[in-house]
Amino acid sequence: MLHIPILRAGKPYYSLDTVEIRHHRTHEPIAVVSQANAGLIARDLHSSAAAFRRLQQMPMRELIRMTKEAAEHFLKNELPLGDATQSPEDYVKQLSGTTGLPEALCHANIGKIYYVMANIDEILGGLLRGLDITILDRGYGTEDGRTLSYVPNGERFGAVLPSNSPGVHSLWIPAIALKWPLALKPGREEPWSPLRLIQSFIKAGIPEEAFGFYPSGHAAAAELLRCVDRSMVFGGASTTRPYENDPSVEIHGPGYSKVIFGEDTVDDWEKYLDIVVDSIARNGGRSCINASAVWTPRHGREIAEALADRLATIQPLPAEHPDSQLAAFNNPNMAKGISAMIDRGLQEPGAEDLTASRRKGERFVEMDGCAYLMPTIVWVEDLEHTLVNKEFLFPYASVVECPQNEILGRIGPTLVCSAITNDPDFQRSLMDCIHIDRLNIGPLPTGHLSWDQPHEGNLFEHLYRQRAFQQASA
Repeated sequence: MLHIPILRAGKPYYSLDTVEIRHHRTHEPIAVVSQANAGLIARDLHSSAAAFRRLQQMPMRELIRMTKEAAEHFLKNELPLGDATQSPEDYVKQLSGTTGLPEALCHANIGKIYYVMANIDEILGGLLRGLDITILDRGYGTEDGRTLSYVPNGERFGAVLPSNSPGVHSLWIPAIALKWPLALKPGREEPWSPLRLIQSFIKAGIPEEAFGFYPSGHAAAAELLRCVDRSMVFGGASTTRPYENDPSVEIHGPGYSKVIFGEDTVDDWEKYLDIVVDSIARNGGRSCINASAVWTPRHGREIAEALADRLATIQPLPAEHPDSQLAAFNNPNMAKGISAMIDRGLQEPGAEDLTASRRKGERFVEMDGCAYLMPTIVWVEDLEHTLVNKEFLFPYASVVECPQNEILGRIGPTLVCSAITNDPDFQRSLMDCIHIDRLNIGPLPTGHLSWDQPHEGNLFEHLYRQRAFQQASA
């Protein structure tokens, strides 16, 4: 059987402690994965200064060139995978097999990753706000007549990664071009993407000692975050809550992204229905940038009914089917638990699952050995209802009516807000709303991203800080 190793300074290390990862449909083992313990991670990360120094000495333009070359290897070439190799076709099959993501959605996510790597100069331009990238080579530079200097916030960057969608790996990729070595803890069912990315970078010429790959359990993941200087963590509220007040950790938790209609556009809501459907259903509803709520000053029930009509047509299809839009759950009990949570919320007065009468069967379904959750639209009449502000790993959204002048005071934390309005006063209020991280004005789906503008945090500002700098004239 395929054995996925730990990578210690880029070199494979096989542990006696392993876990099996299984196919979401057949439940047959696809691979065993070596597990790193906390002690091994601590030893490695406390002796990684040499990798940091080597990357810091490499010119950024060379690192950018290598990242672009790595993009081609990632997308097109056969790469090492433990004692075996992995073709691009193998990668898609393995990725879909353990995550349940349809192959068409795997290809779409792989395209996101490739775009970020192939256009890394554009991405860095956004992260550095247009600064001359050679400032990081020299440590200082002049911009608009000002002398600027930036210093790293440490020597090692770590990430605790998810299994739900490979597109999120685009968020940590720029760290290499920003001269930071990596320590990655992959999601249990998704070791494929980070490992393939590492091998792509190494094949492109990035020093192998810049990479640590540490599949592990929760305790060792916490040790990784403790040992690195800067990090990002992905997960649900329970996973990310301990790090909420830690400035060294960039949190990527639930997004609670939303579509908001303005008073001036809501009477024409049918014109924008495709935008709302896309916001809810794209990528199988698995992303933090999927809309989990629609807020509108009126026509709420009509909007919810129309969304239910559209989303109820989405049916489970085999992972290989080109039109497959629903991701299967590798763990059926997780899907059952999510469905039960929604049903408990529906027992409270003031909420109705409008898709229940439109779909064929129950919300939780099993087909050909796979577990799915059918798309769900909940019409909520009570603004304080439990289901108003929930997010799940499938196409789910609540629809709620609220006066326009009250919406922004009630929406709470919102990763992406697509506000469909032409009202300049409401647009100004949206611009001033402290709860919104990324704001789309106009008919744009929440999943429509501009890659030169990070939608959650700025990796450059996370890894570097500006310092005062003066140099005496000769």
